[in-house]
Amino acid sequence: MTGRLVHTGQVVVDLVMAVPALPPRGGDVLASSTNLVPGGGFNVMAAAARSGGRVLYAGSHGTGAFGDLARAALAAEGVELAHAPVSEVDTGIVVVLVDTTGERTFATGTGAEGRLRAELLDRITPKTDDVVYLSGYSWLHEFNRGALLEWLPRLPGSRILFDPGPLIGDIDPGDLHALMSTIDILSCNAREAEVLGALPPVAVVREGAKGCRVHEHGRITDVPGFAVDAVDTTGAGDTHCGVLAAELLRGSTLLDAAVRANAAAALSVTRPGPATAPVREEIDQLVEATR
Repeated sequence: MTGRLVHTGQVVVDLVMAVPALPPRGGDVLASSTNLVPGGGFNVMAAAARSGGRVLYAGSHGTGAFGDLARAALAAEGVELAHAPVSEVDTGIVVVLVDTTGERTFATGTGAEGRLRAELLDRITPKTDDVVYLSGYSWLHEFNRGALLEWLPRLPGSRILFDPGPLIGDIDPGDLHALMSTIDILSCNAREAEVLGALPPVAVVREGAKGCRVHEHGRITDVPGFAVDAVDTTGAGDTHCGVLAAELLRGSTLLDAAVRANAAAALSVTRPGPATAPVREEIDQLVEATR
């Protein structure tokens, strides 16, 4: 493996609170647990790194307690940082309320991760064997969108992996059409694929416990999932995308990469928490056990 995953998305900090139910308007509830953990793009990068991928975080991160937490978590996973912290603002935070049914409600406060400047990306020159990760969330931040629109046309032939995310419907249709014409691989879930309508020539559509469907230049292959007892599905899609990227960096075919991504996603849902991606050896064991 010589290439890197160059991640241009956003790392935030999640404040996760388990509550009996959402509070009524003007009301309050007592949380049974509270955790402050790195989230957003961190989950994709951690999954790729745990599968042996070299990862460079090309996004912005802030100065402050939340930025410190995010950087410490990235360092622990072996992820390199492309930029110094943005001095004027901290990394953003997402308040996540989880009720007893497992339903999640979010409120996001954007910070430095939404202020990626073009001059920062100008310092990064991906190589042809790199995989460049794009997040749909980036197109909802004016700074990030503008910086990426300037930078992407200058890439030297790196593969571009696009994960549109759940807010795909909020991306400007013109921007989305232009973006879809430049990417090499789409990774999304079935709902996002339905919103998109027409898929690019190469796409991996995640279908939860069923596995995924791989589209390659007119050929469609169903790649089955792995039967497990699910505990928490948070971050399973991020795990899938990160491991898919790591396997492509190793030179695997898209189908082989999808098999391992399915196994990684299956293992991730057996554990509570967002960043639950397995290490490479765990994926090996599950894949071998089902052959």
